[in-house]
Amino acid sequence: MPICKVTIDGNQIEVENSSTIIEAAEKINNTIPHFCWHPKLSVSGNCRMCLVEVEKIPKLVIACMTKVSDGMIIYTNNSRVIKAREAVMEFILINHPLDCPICDEAGECKLQDYAYNHSAGYSRFVENKVHKPKRVEIGPRVMFDAERCISCSRCIRFCDEIVGKHQLQFVNRGDKVTIETFPGESLDNNYSMNVVDICPVGALTNRDFRFKSRVWEMSFTDSVCVGCSRGCNIEIGSRNNEILRLTPRKNEEVNSYWMCDNGRINSFKFVNDETRLATSKKENENLNWIDAIAQTLSELKKYNSNEIGFVASPFATNEDNYFLKKLISDKFPNSFVTFATYLNQTDEDNLLIKSDKTPNSNGVKEIYSPYKKNIAFDLFLEKINSKEIKCVYTLDEHILDKIKNIQSIISHATNDIQNAKIVLASSTFAEVSGTVTNFNRRVQRLRPALMTTEPEFIFDGINLSRWEKFKSWNDRWGKGPQRDSKQNWKILQLVANSLGAKYNFKTTEEVFNEMASIIPSFKNLTYLKIGKLGSQLN
Repeated sequence: MPICKVTIDGNQIEVENSSTIIEAAEKINNTIPHFCWHPKLSVSGNCRMCLVEVEKIPKLVIACMTKVSDGMIIYTNNSRVIKAREAVMEFILINHPLDCPICDEAGECKLQDYAYNHSAGYSRFVENKVHKPKRVEIGPRVMFDAERCISCSRCIRFCDEIVGKHQLQFVNRGDKVTIETFPGESLDNNYSMNVVDICPVGALTNRDFRFKSRVWEMSFTDSVCVGCSRGCNIEIGSRNNEILRLTPRKNEEVNSYWMCDNGRINSFKFVNDETRLATSKKENENLNWIDAIAQTLSELKKYNSNEIGFVASPFATNEDNYFLKKLISDKFPNSFVTFATYLNQTDEDNLLIKSDKTPNSNGVKEIYSPYKKNIAFDLFLEKINSKEIKCVYTLDEHILDKIKNIQSIISHATNDIQNAKIVLASSTFAEVSGTVTNFNRRVQRLRPALMTTEPEFIFDGINLSRWEKFKSWNDRWGKGPQRDSKQNWKILQLVANSLGAKYNFKTTEEVFNEMASIIPSFKNLTYLKIGKLGSQLN
């Protein structure tokens, strides 16, 4: 690709000659103010907020659409540019409602930020503002406020170019312009809520999250969506120890800037659900952890090793599944182990959604495939029906509703709990540290966003400030529900040690490091290498 030299505010850089000025400026961390431009959408050039001055060009140019050329000298912050930005902001704010105090976008709104940083601070417009429809249910998951819209067209271009469905369109002209769907239709594609993320103002809002919290009252945690094997990178927003929303986090190797609506809404509701187990149980009796492990040990000792079957889980982390294998190898070497698959071939597309509805099926395969006692799930069920397997210990699995004698490590109550002898309360994906392996064999980190009675604090430079903020806000707003649950591998360690093992793992990272030293495909991986964006298996 041909390279050209350009000078931006006195800094000479080399960029590809196909770059626009706004892209070139990004390379030196000079973010030119913009509303309509988005790196994954086509250029529309209709907000004019990115006006800059280029030597030898008499008029200001828009940085989002103007290509660089060799020797170009650009000014992004001189007096002429600043005056133009103030004028653009004045025009945009003429009809914009002054409702920041009740707007869900407040605190993360580009217009709010730019009004503070780039406007004159006053308006010469004294006439009545133009009023437009408010609280329009533009789709089942998105609410539209036409008065707040600044006509950047991001939402229109997203539907057209990313989703491939023309569901939104400008109608009318001038100050009457607004966005509508085709009569009788709604914004109902599988990715509709991404328009909320890319809307630079509060025009499009998440109907599930509306008015639940101010963003500055929440804690945010980098994690991974567990709705399918894609493993979209997400940011968990929580308050009062409950998840309030999930939003996508940029990772070009996995999900770019996007995530599907199902993952955004349905993959976390069970964490807050009232059916969550608050404590371990034997039948209908609540158990503390000492009694729960004692009862589990008592049940397991009733059977020979070859009469006990274990079910690993693609819903659990790599570390949890590895620890289950470690327990089986050390204490139940004659026991069979299996894991189920959850495929929905009709629910897959060419953008993000995968038919595998588990976050870690590839991780389970890497850990158990070479294990000699690993058998197919159908064969495992046959052995149960023939009474060859008389006791089943499941790891975060909720499908064995026909088995009468189950020792379950499970995070929330399901129909299975009625048939389980003992249910041990495990933590959910939002309460644990660990890794999962996506459909493309990319290992990614889960990080705890919520606290249980036994939290694992990870001061790895990424989470330290978040935990401090988390503790600060929860001290202020109340700690919310805390459940007496533990991460799966910690429960397994208690079971193993009650059987005479002497495991002494203190953190999930220690479990991962041992796994990486034993499982060939994980060799040389560390939490540091995995980082925020993940790492491919060998």
